[in-house]
Amino acid sequence: MLDALRDRFRAYFGREPELAVRAPGRVNLIGEHTDYCEGLVLPCAIDRATWVAAARRDDGRVCAVSEGYAPAEFAAAAPARRGDWVDYVQGPFFALRERGLAPPGVDLAIASDVPPEAGLSSSAALEVAVAAALREAGGFALSARELAEIAHRAENGFVGVQCGIMDQYASALGRRGHALRIDCRSLEVEAIPIGASVGLLLVHSGVRRQLAAGAYGERVAECRAALEQARAAGVAPGARALRDLSPADLPALARALEPVPLRRARHVITENARVDAFAASLRRGDLGAAGALLREAMASLRDDFAVSTPELDFLCEVGDAQPGCFGSRLTGAGFGGCTLHLVAPAAADRVAAAIAEAFAARFSRRPPTWRVESGDGVN
Repeated sequence: MLDALRDRFRAYFGREPELAVRAPGRVNLIGEHTDYCEGLVLPCAIDRATWVAAARRDDGRVCAVSEGYAPAEFAAAAPARRGDWVDYVQGPFFALRERGLAPPGVDLAIASDVPPEAGLSSSAALEVAVAAALREAGGFALSARELAEIAHRAENGFVGVQCGIMDQYASALGRRGHALRIDCRSLEVEAIPIGASVGLLLVHSGVRRQLAAGAYGERVAECRAALEQARAAGVAPGARALRDLSPADLPALARALEPVPLRRARHVITENARVDAFAASLRRGDLGAAGALLREAMASLRDDFAVSTPELDFLCEVGDAQPGCFGSRLTGAGFGGCTLHLVAPAAADRVAAAIAEAFAARFSRRPPTWRVESGDGVN
């Protein structure tokens, strides 16, 4: 991919790139819709990534090219939202300038094998990669954590998606052979080993997601409403976020909250508990327990958080019925995208084929499947 990207850069810009960086996508193993509630998540970077090749310009302009999209140009000092793909490129310029840094004009060529709108953080990979390219082009002293923060601010403050920090942290700080237990309040990160007996299979539902407007924002608002109702009822007077509530609070919440906020709160509260239980299962190599937690998480995402679709439900049901599959759930924000299946490595191809065949019989199309492995973060 890197060689092809350099060729594209030369063909379009008529000169050599000065630098190239990569930032991976991620799969979230468990801990969904908890990050914006200051909760716990357990993602890992994957061996699919976005690459950016770059060279400085002396006119303050930015020209970005990416296969499948129209080339775009803007002023490095004046990024302005357009509502299309280039906003994810402009966002890091905006976030850097907020920090008092002035990124230079650059030519950028972009390539990626992270499927878009699939719940694998293609947007975060692009934002982190652009931020890393600007760090090199501008000579800025920025750590991987700071790149993640810049990319997160780009998505929140510029693109307009009110996501938590998980995606950008996973892309920037990923570590091969490990998942990352991220505390989205303290931003503490703990590497959790993923043993060689763990296989990660992804299946794309074919339902594409658009998060900047719509149901994702509704879920964020519903979680805030749940917290406000809990405070007003005196259940959680000192709570700053749903993170501060525990399963022991659920009976009182059931009496105090309206039905929809109750279901949203119940998912977040129980999902936080599942993150630590899943991490413990990985540490002791208990894939049966880990798979059971994935199935519990899927039921909660489907029933309490209402972010599944018939396609995602079907993929998980078929996956869970296959020998060698320990458990399945949707991964990412839901509303489409991919399912994650925890499998025995030797069974991965057979499980993938069985799922794809059953899905094609039901929905008249064969879903893409990928075996992925944990990978390193931005470099």
